[in-house]
Amino acid sequence: MTADDARIREIMTKRSKSGELPCARAFGAAEELGVLPATIGRYADEMGVRLVKCQLGLFGYKPEKKIVQPRDSVSFELKAAISDRLVDGRLPCAAAWEIADRLGLKKMDVSGACETLDIKIKPCQLGAF
Repeated sequence: MTADDARIREIMTKRSKSGELPCARAFGAAEELGVLPATIGRYADEMGVRLVKCQLGLFGYKPEKKIVQPRDSVSFELKAAISDRLVDGRLPCAAAWEIADRLGLKKMDVSGACETLDIKIKPCQLGAF
């Protein structure tokens, strides 16, 4: 099932506050509407809604913009999982989420490991980066 333009705009208006839409709410909207997260990201751009509070801690936090911090160490298992999923030297956001789920970690544990390993996470599932 796919949502029509008016329904997407309605849900996004309801889920955003002060022109901002947190990542988790954007994903909730995508699930509710049966659309890809990237569709929500495109509508956010069109509607002038700023995506905030990335679940990986990479963007949308005040005042620092990003809150993810490098980890003191990265386990062999996590490093291998990240290395196995790299695309052109970067870890796709969707892969970071999958790794976190598979290894029973928080999403920010994976992004923190990437910070430690100097690996960029890209592309964002919402199209923010």
